[in-house]
Amino acid sequence: MTRVLIITGDAIGLRMAGPAIRAWNMAIILARENEVVLMTTTSLEQVDAPFRLARARPGEDAAFGQYEEWAEVIVFQGYAMSQFSALRNTNTIIVADIYDPMHLEMLEQGRELARATWELQVRTATDVLNDQLAHADFFLCASERQRMFYLGQLATLGRVSPATYDHDPHLSQLIAVAPFGLSATPAVHESQVVKGVRPGISATDKLLIWGGGLYSWFDPLTLIEAVAQLSKRRSDLRLLFLGTRHPGVGEMGIVRKSFDLAHDLGALDTSVYFNESWVQYSERQNWLLEADAGVSTHMSHIETTFAFRTRILDYLWAGLPMVVTEGDSFAALVTDEGLGVVVPANDVAALEAAIERVLYDEEFAAAARQNVQRVREEFVWERVLAPLVEFVRSPRRAADQLNGRVDRELRAKRLKRYGLGHNVRMFWRYLRAEGVGRTLRRVTSRLNRSR
Repeated sequence: MTRVLIITGDAIGLRMAGPAIRAWNMAIILARENEVVLMTTTSLEQVDAPFRLARARPGEDAAFGQYEEWAEVIVFQGYAMSQFSALRNTNTIIVADIYDPMHLEMLEQGRELARATWELQVRTATDVLNDQLAHADFFLCASERQRMFYLGQLATLGRVSPATYDHDPHLSQLIAVAPFGLSATPAVHESQVVKGVRPGISATDKLLIWGGGLYSWFDPLTLIEAVAQLSKRRSDLRLLFLGTRHPGVGEMGIVRKSFDLAHDLGALDTSVYFNESWVQYSERQNWLLEADAGVSTHMSHIETTFAFRTRILDYLWAGLPMVVTEGDSFAALVTDEGLGVVVPANDVAALEAAIERVLYDEEFAAAARQNVQRVREEFVWERVLAPLVEFVRSPRRAADQLNGRVDRELRAKRLKRYGLGHNVRMFWRYLRAEGVGRTLRRVTSRLNRSR
């Protein structure tokens, strides 16, 4: 039995988003054989769990240090290494879960910011990720495409070396693929929540569901336009955005743009609906199982190439045929396995035709559902997390870490993106880039999060 600390930067509770859901399921799987603590660096609700729950806010080194000293293996996501000095300097075995390429994500997420702020955020995310890549003993990514990408970064940082290569020429003991997963327990509908319940959506309507939040790297606008057009011929078509407000993340501009476009097209609350809260994790199956198909549309850019759309796993779990935009690893799976229809980015006509096919071509939809039933077994949590389970059974330092963390000189040169000095630098950067008003709002928001 190994003592394992799992860290997520997302809120843990009844309403959880992707990173927290992934960390939660890691804890469930590992707790079957090990002693596990799941820690969040943001907010924590006390919920029933077969493992211990904890919270340590960024900079609370004393609180975090107790768990770091206790743990034999630490698994973390996101910014934890830059938030706790004990993790940056630990001799405990470290697993970095890099399934979300944060620096690529920030390229899109920061578009709405002033240029200086955008560049700062991308640079910060890149430095944080490189620090993880330089120091962790084992890495988890979401796809073979991501693995190739990260191997390039690891090589640049000197981690692809004779030490790591000698007895492991495929580097499988350094970085493994562990996609986002889904529950092995079939989804069961427990209560009616949309059809015949939500005003404007009847029990016989065709429901297309967007199974997650609205972020700037997605493309809900083309989808709204396609649905608005198709609804002129298919009066029973309904599109529901399952969530618009991510727990713990500020609302992005795309949310307001989506509402405004639906309103301007006359589709708001007639064919396009928004669920403005965040559905409880334990209740999401009720919403999914009332849908007739799932949809995920995004822009075409570098983030898409290496993304792993976690909402697709919920579509697989609920047995839904789907419409997705081309370009990411899941689009290839949808095409190869016949799970639905793949469309080009920003193509309203193609998207309209695809939606009509998955919702109204009963023969096609039935075949897609059968294929989904078959494919989803490949993504159950027990299967996708097998590399992590095996590592924790026999935890080991990376071959190039046996004499201490690699590249300490590189780490020493990194800007210290924590503490008072970092806060002062960030204040002046934001002040120059965004002015007094927005900077003060950022300071207020940061202080509120730290309470």
